[in-house]
Amino acid sequence: MVAKAYWIAHVTVTDPAAYAGYQAVAPAAFQAHGARFLARGGEAETFEGASWQRHVVIEFDCLQQARACYNSPEYKEARALRAGACEASITIVEGC
Repeated sequence: MVAKAYWIAHVTVTDPAAYAGYQAVAPAAFQAHGARFLARGGEAETFEGASWQRHVVIEFDCLQQARACYNSPEYKEARALRAGACEASITIVEGC
């Protein structure tokens, strides 16, 4: 059985107007790669480590699918739109 994979992103938006361009384009990349949002910007409390404004957890059917989404032309376009509009930490991890 192939393990699920998770895209974990921590984001602090520094330019909301510019970040809106990312938010308009990124969903197409996620939809094209079968992504399922498990958490997206809801209430959060940091107990250890750096504090971020938004936290996102996205599930994919496998590690290859998650990587393909990140490296897709659609997501490259979205990343270009968010450049300079936020600070972000994104990790893709294989599930148990």
